[in-house]
Amino acid sequence: MRLVRAWNPERWAPSFVAIWGAEAFSLFGSQLVQFALVWWLTKSTGSATMLAAATLIALFPQIAVAPLAGALVDRWDRRWVMIFSNAGIALSTIALALLFALGIIQYWHIYIAMFIRATGAAFRWPAMQASTAMMVPQKHLSRVAGLNNSLFGLASIVSPSLGALLIEVGLPMYVLLTLDIAAASLAIVPLLLVRIPLPKRAEPASARTSVLGDLREGLRFVFGWRVLFAILAAAAAITLFSQPAITLMPLLVTKHFKGGAIQFGGLQSAFGFGVVAGGALLGIWGGFKKRMITALVSLFLQGVGFATVGLVPSTGFAMAVGALGLVGLMNPICTGSLFAIVQSTVPHEMQGRIMSLLISMATAAAPLGLAVAGPIADRYGIGIWFLVAGIAMMAVAAVCAMTPAVRDVELRGAPAHLRRSAAGGPPAGS
Repeated sequence: MRLVRAWNPERWAPSFVAIWGAEAFSLFGSQLVQFALVWWLTKSTGSATMLAAATLIALFPQIAVAPLAGALVDRWDRRWVMIFSNAGIALSTIALALLFALGIIQYWHIYIAMFIRATGAAFRWPAMQASTAMMVPQKHLSRVAGLNNSLFGLASIVSPSLGALLIEVGLPMYVLLTLDIAAASLAIVPLLLVRIPLPKRAEPASARTSVLGDLREGLRFVFGWRVLFAILAAAAAITLFSQPAITLMPLLVTKHFKGGAIQFGGLQSAFGFGVVAGGALLGIWGGFKKRMITALVSLFLQGVGFATVGLVPSTGFAMAVGALGLVGLMNPICTGSLFAIVQSTVPHEMQGRIMSLLISMATAAAPLGLAVAGPIADRYGIGIWFLVAGIAMMAVAAVCAMTPAVRDVELRGAPAHLRRSAAGGPPAGS
């Protein structure tokens, strides 16, 4: 009897759900640990600059490692990429739990753990997204993207609420961290039992270019498709302003609203409730006929929510909760639609590289925003960043909606010469 079951495209759902469900548990554990570590840093330092530094360290792998990770994901067995990524995350959490248990934890220990966890995610995320495009029929991609975002939202509800409760009752950090260790370990089990289909390459492995050659091919695809590059530039502009706001949310709670872990968990849970509802809505509805219109409308409404948070007074905590609920509701509809566009227009053999490059290049704008946001927020307050992020989102959505090439990206698809090149054929004019 074979231990690893071969992939059956006619019975894709049970195998996909097994892998998806295990990754769900891993996500819950990761969100719980992320909440606990951020809150520990917030209470220990009370510094926006320290929080910004922690976020910069966690973002660095997404910027520097993710492009290379995407190229490797397209060459390696994606199942094993996810196995080793989950294992690395679990090992880093074990080390962190031991440091807390021994009472010798330092800030730099937290930073190193965040870096390792983010590096694991830089491999795991594109591997899962690229695998999804191979496992799920194209007609169901938008719905699966919606369910993925519902899962993220559910984790954003349960993990902060549970984390806040466990912190308030005095559960030691090292005990809390063991929950993530168990979740990451559980995510490995179905990956050991189900073989994920791999894309067919036009040429044998021995004839392929190097990893750096694959990366250059991915960059040529992104820069050669002007519409995709325009979408990337828009995402970078949004990240430049929104990432600092998200990073500094704990200090918005403690300094602006004068709250604690429960209030912080409440804000994150409001966002999570919105994400669950938005993901479920996208999963059932599927969006407008043009996925890009769905993405742009939801992006504009996210901007409204962010701007509202930035404008509410210190006595308006309930209004901030509602505004973040709106942001959460629109977030999966926007991101799910965009991911479905990429998954349906980018060749399967390049999905890992393109997904990683898009995330990496968009995230590269975050350090600039964080470098400025930390010191200024320490001096002038947090709310300004939410307002600026909201205005930026609304402006980007409006500009993209008025640009026909972006608005009609699915109808036009990738340029023919890029599709031929990705398939291993000769480029145009050769």
